[in-house]
Amino acid sequence: MSPKILTPARIPILYAILGVLVLISVVPMYFYSAQVESINRDRLITNERLLQNTVARSLADDISQHQESLRMMLANLSSALQVASGGDLTNENVNAPELRALLENFVSSSDDLAYATLLNSDAKGISAGRIAPDAFLQRELERAYSAARESRAYNGQALVVGSGKSARTVMLVCAPVVYGGRFLGMIGSVVDLQFLIRRLQEVNRGGLIPYVIDSQGRLVAAATTDYATGQDMANIEIVHNFVEQGSKAQLVAATREFSTGGKHGTMMLGTYSPVPNLEWAVVVQKPRDEAYSGVFEMQRSARVLALMAIAVSIAISSFAARKITNPLSILTESSRAIARGDFSKRVNLKSRTEIGELATTFNTMSEELEHFVLDLKRAANENRELFMGSIQMLAGAVDEKDPYTRGHSDRVTRYSLLIAAELGLPEDFLETVRISAQLHDVGKIGIEDRILKKPGALTPEEFEIMKTHTTKGASILRPVAQLADMIPGIELHHEALDGRGYPHGFKDEQIPLLPRIIAVADTFDALTTNRPYQQAHDPQDALRIIHSLSGKRLDPAAVAALDTIYARGDIQIPRPFTPTPSLPAPQSSSPISPEVLAVAQATRT
Repeated sequence: MSPKILTPARIPILYAILGVLVLISVVPMYFYSAQVESINRDRLITNERLLQNTVARSLADDISQHQESLRMMLANLSSALQVASGGDLTNENVNAPELRALLENFVSSSDDLAYATLLNSDAKGISAGRIAPDAFLQRELERAYSAARESRAYNGQALVVGSGKSARTVMLVCAPVVYGGRFLGMIGSVVDLQFLIRRLQEVNRGGLIPYVIDSQGRLVAAATTDYATGQDMANIEIVHNFVEQGSKAQLVAATREFSTGGKHGTMMLGTYSPVPNLEWAVVVQKPRDEAYSGVFEMQRSARVLALMAIAVSIAISSFAARKITNPLSILTESSRAIARGDFSKRVNLKSRTEIGELATTFNTMSEELEHFVLDLKRAANENRELFMGSIQMLAGAVDEKDPYTRGHSDRVTRYSLLIAAELGLPEDFLETVRISAQLHDVGKIGIEDRILKKPGALTPEEFEIMKTHTTKGASILRPVAQLADMIPGIELHHEALDGRGYPHGFKDEQIPLLPRIIAVADTFDALTTNRPYQQAHDPQDALRIIHSLSGKRLDPAAVAALDTIYARGDIQIPRPFTPTPSLPAPQSSSPISPEVLAVAQATRT
């Protein structure tokens, strides 16, 4: 027996490569990170301060421009009031309808205007708006009126009106009305500062803490509820500096470090930018540790890079072993892709081993599966097109039966889809809307021609018969299980939010979103198409009628969406406007209001 040969213990080459790579990567990386930290520390600090200055100036400019716009609007309103009143606002003249209309139009011209009032030289006048002045706001109006008599504009302090979720931060802005050197009165407007709060919240989401203060250091508005309107902020060093500067503060203050609560308070980095035309200032601040977090992050990054260098070294050393397992990993990933439904995946693997043969067989199988799935998808699309064609044919048959509403189902479908898309509803719901809207009047197949084709307003008895088309349509489609989701739009599109619709008298949340959308589209098309007993309304007039039904009969969100898509030009009605003849009042004992009955007659349902 030959003697056994002893061999020295084997040292894996992976360990030797790993040691060398760690040595040549970690040491240079350490010196590199230290150099990067030294170069960029001051740059990061400068950039943070520049950012705060830029944001503060931008906010201040936005507030100033908004205030100037409001001043211009007040000046234009003052000129219009002078012209409309002929320079006479005394006694009953101040209550003239045209002056009230001007004031109401002024308030409705901007979401930021919550209230406006016009007072004559006897402190009597008119008002409009969505809020009523409380005691604090009334005192502000009295101060503003005194300033107006001295021919001075007046900017009030920020106040909170309302309570809870309805609470709003507002400010009174007033201007005198002078004609030929004579004091005629005062225009006062209450500005909702929600626009400012939203702007501050946008900045706050970027990591900064912004708020606005007045010349006394009181809080005007903030991005969070940590501060309350009217709160004294003068104890904060940067606010105190602005208050001391007073009217001298004209430029953005240099960004500085300060404490929010004396010696033991949080150290902050911040700046302020004055708003001269309001004697306000925008303060932007940030905890110093957060502001300089980039510097600290760089220091951490240097250590992380060193660890990453070690990890890379280990990864490269294990590359050889991975060369063996890589083909199997590719096959595994390709199998997972097929399991997810991606049959286009192929294995790009060149090998003369059994693994290479397995890859070729796998690719052949994938190709066959891909062709099979494409054939299935093609057949499904053909079936869907046949299904949609059948639905359109059925809807067309209904429209053809009633020559006065030809094309009605197609138009209602198009309007309904536009409204649903504007509401941001998902794609599968849009498909439900498409089919339900196309078939919403399918029940008219069961309505006698003498009623359906009657060239005039329906009698109460005929109207009751016409109303059954909703339940008839639902009954026609109910046996088709695939159309179950569409039935509410067919059966309930004549229900009203106030419970005065039909066939069930549902109200509010009892009515699903699908019939609410179709109801708005159906009403709009009925009002904008010609009938033997009615000329088409002008689209603007139709929208006005629909607005009068918003919240009573029609869903406000769907009405607002219709407004938006019409204003954007998505709906084009190439029809000259013809005045709508008045229709005979329906003889019915129904509890539905005349306004809703008018729309019901317009839709012949």
